[in-house]
Amino acid sequence: MESKEAIEQQMLLNCHTYYSFCYGTLSVDELLSLAKQAGHSCIAVTDINNTSACIDLVRKAKEEYHLKPILGIDFRNGAQQCYVGIAMNNQGFKELNDHLSLHLHGTIPFQEKAPEFTNAYVIYPLKNYKAQTLRENEFIGVSVKELESLAFINAQKHTKKFVAQQPVTFTEKKFYNAHRLLRAIDTNNLLSKLPESEQANADELLYTHQELYFAYASYANIISNTAAILNSCSIDFTYGKFANKNLKYFTTSLADDINLLRSKCMENLSYRYTHPTPEVMKRIEKELDIIQQMNFASYFLINWDIVNYAQHKDYYYVGRGSGANSIVAYLLRITDVDPIDLDLYFERFINPARTNPPDFDIDFSWTDRDDITRYMFDTYGHKRTALLGAYNTFQKDAVIRELGKVFGLPVGEIDRLQVTDSSAYKNLDSMSKMVLRYSHLIKGFPSHLSIHSSGIIISQEEITNYSATSMPPKGYPTTQFSMLEAEDIGLYKFDILSQRGLAKIKDAIHIVKENKGVQLDMHKVSDFKDDERIKELLREGKTIGCFYVESPAMRMLLSKLRADDYLRLVAASSIIRPGVSKSGMMREYIVRFRNEHLRKKARETLPVLYDLLEETYGVMVYQEDVIKVAHLFADLTLTEADYLRRGMSWKFKQRNEFHVVKEKFFTNCAKKGYNEKLVNDIWVQIESFANFAFSKGHSASYAVESYQALYIKAYHPIEYMVATLNNGGGFYRKELYLHEARLQGATVVLPCVNNSGALCYLVDKTIYLGFGMINEVEHRTHELIIEEREKNGAYLDVDDFLKRVPISVEQMRLLVRAGAFRFTGKNKKELLWEIHALINPQKQREKELFEIRPKTWKFPTLNESPIDEAFDQIELLGFSLCSPFELLKEKLTSKLLSKQLGAYVNKEVIIVGYLITVKTTYTSKGDKMYFGTFIDTEGAWIDTVHFPPSARTFPFIGPGCYELKGKVVEEYDFVSIEVNAMKRLSVIDRERMPEAETQANA
Repeated sequence: MESKEAIEQQMLLNCHTYYSFCYGTLSVDELLSLAKQAGHSCIAVTDINNTSACIDLVRKAKEEYHLKPILGIDFRNGAQQCYVGIAMNNQGFKELNDHLSLHLHGTIPFQEKAPEFTNAYVIYPLKNYKAQTLRENEFIGVSVKELESLAFINAQKHTKKFVAQQPVTFTEKKFYNAHRLLRAIDTNNLLSKLPESEQANADELLYTHQELYFAYASYANIISNTAAILNSCSIDFTYGKFANKNLKYFTTSLADDINLLRSKCMENLSYRYTHPTPEVMKRIEKELDIIQQMNFASYFLINWDIVNYAQHKDYYYVGRGSGANSIVAYLLRITDVDPIDLDLYFERFINPARTNPPDFDIDFSWTDRDDITRYMFDTYGHKRTALLGAYNTFQKDAVIRELGKVFGLPVGEIDRLQVTDSSAYKNLDSMSKMVLRYSHLIKGFPSHLSIHSSGIIISQEEITNYSATSMPPKGYPTTQFSMLEAEDIGLYKFDILSQRGLAKIKDAIHIVKENKGVQLDMHKVSDFKDDERIKELLREGKTIGCFYVESPAMRMLLSKLRADDYLRLVAASSIIRPGVSKSGMMREYIVRFRNEHLRKKARETLPVLYDLLEETYGVMVYQEDVIKVAHLFADLTLTEADYLRRGMSWKFKQRNEFHVVKEKFFTNCAKKGYNEKLVNDIWVQIESFANFAFSKGHSASYAVESYQALYIKAYHPIEYMVATLNNGGGFYRKELYLHEARLQGATVVLPCVNNSGALCYLVDKTIYLGFGMINEVEHRTHELIIEEREKNGAYLDVDDFLKRVPISVEQMRLLVRAGAFRFTGKNKKELLWEIHALINPQKQREKELFEIRPKTWKFPTLNESPIDEAFDQIELLGFSLCSPFELLKEKLTSKLLSKQLGAYVNKEVIIVGYLITVKTTYTSKGDKMYFGTFIDTEGAWIDTVHFPPSARTFPFIGPGCYELKGKVVEEYDFVSIEVNAMKRLSVIDRERMPEAETQANA
């Protein structure tokens, strides 16, 4: 029996965190900490129509704050409270989650009367009580403010039904003000116009247990009823290493799962290894033992099931993440990375000491991902499968904008506040100061639920055992907790992603088969890892369109690393990441790779670190390197080292465990006698790098996809460029991919109503541009043209087309100007006159029941020139099919070519280039500078650097051809120009072309 003091303390039945979106103001930690300080030993958290806080709160309440947690839900229609549900136990929590999910999925309002719960209490607010009969588990909640009204109610007959329901939404006035601002933002109201019905009462404060006890002291029955409810409730979840809540078996038992895994490995062994070595066989057995020991067999088999379905549907995919370290995953064809070849250790993926779940990321084409998701839900059930939720939070600029609107500030004033620094704060008026002050308070609050970019969970039990689910537009149940809480309770996500790089490979394979009759198997990467054509493309930077290696930065890196093989491409895939670059490790890796003397010096300076990372010349390149340094350099356990790696994420940095491990890192290094500056330097490297670097297996997966793209481009370049165009291009504009195709011998033909489809297609070496390339031509127009043509044959002329295709004059004009009717033999000016004579501009031309002979018109001679054609193409396609240099008003001021720059190193040159892309960046002092990428008249790259003085004096002023003046520099084989002067060259003025020139060109 609990003491009277314990019973008195247990009176918090209706507490909100800031996961009561745009209503609550307290984080989980703040609520628990303040409740503890206020003398409470038990707390019931009941967020509004939400369970996001629950998993984290139960763990923290018990482990960190030593409070008894109770879970519930505050069921409301908008801001109006209907009733509060309090879970007696885990089953009761599920009942509440099922009830909330039903309403969220169908956007169904809650009734005044709660459904009949078996394992949950229901508390109706006093103001809603209409003297209805209450079930045994139903009660009436009375707040402190409402106690005075009990004198006017026949309270005697309800003595067993009244409970203390003092809502907790904020703790002090500034949080009450923040609450009102959040409500105004949520309801899109000015603060002065916010209805009282949309906000909480000002007294929804956290009282101390003594204050609550004295407030209700005259109503002993209320105190005892409340305590009885809270004492009868209990909730618990298993957390940590042994909290596996995923689908337990893929078959019917662990033994059968392992047997199936083994048989599938052996079945595919010859596909992966022509002559399996003893090392391969030993690695297979080792992995299967650990998979069995950690009960991850079903996780592997579900991933196998997903990719097996993809193979049968002819979907292209790439498995990546640390899962690429597994030979079992390689044999199951989940990944295409051979861990033996790259010396990837399985323990990075799964090891007995590791507490977090394994990680497979499987990328599919953007056209196939939705079907994969549907397959998973249909196969494993909508009650046990869910998309993983995520939290959108208020960010600085967005908060200032929203608060400015709430206070009624003009747009210009809000814009100024967004760039106001601390030095200007004192000069602001009181309203502006208030906006900034409350923006700091609200910044970081969760604003609403969203969906994790790729995570799907499959649970042994129904998802509502752990969370209510919402139903976003995707149409699949989505948890109200994030990946962090999922990991805490042992729900391992399946990352199902999409990217256009895979769609390009998939489509290119189909185009190659259709155009050349060749069937490619791009999953047998070992067949082309040492291909000489691929090496040549890498050496020469001819990687346009290829996944992850086409950007200017990657071309530069590959050049400096002399990367023409798979292993160096693996390293480059991680080195290029922001963290490695930011920490200075990318440059350090390059100089050590190219300079034996510097490698030797690095070994002498840091022998311990160099020996640990000898493969990468003493530089941290992969995530595994963080683990190595933490484990072997700082004597952290493997578990601690892995936690340190994961802890670089800002979300994990919030956790106390990360700070404990960080402190141990420094303590251990001090014990080992390391120089303090050395330790701090290494920590800075780890901190700036770990969250952005790839694992080696992940880098290898990216390199595999790059190699697959490079192989297709090397042997089937035109097919690959068509696939690239049909999937939205890549890093560059579409015109560059057409330019590349023509360099490879392709002929490019404008869209035609008798030949084109929605997408570009290839016949031999002729690329027929699709209707989708024409700006503002509607998708429905494509469909109508193609459907009618397939049904009744080619169009004879404009009149025949207009009789068969219902189309507006605006759409028709676009098609004519794009050249889609050139088969008629008439020029575009004549055709434009003709369509205006045939179509009433006020209405769309409809199909005719009877053939009506059109009037014939005699037009004057209407001339057009190639220049007219080029400008139409620029307007409608975004580029012209002729060279941009042909459109210049004056002759080229220089005939220097990119291939000649190597002969002018450290000399001033003038060269003309067509602008492809610009990257804006800033120096350490905050000065703007640029990196430019151009092509010369032969289509070869020109790379430029524009330091701040040049960037200020000679800024970029839009697309076009530029005359570039500057010094040619070379660093580790990469040639670029440091521009000191630049001007954009004028193009021909279409409107002012002399008539004689027009006639001549015609």
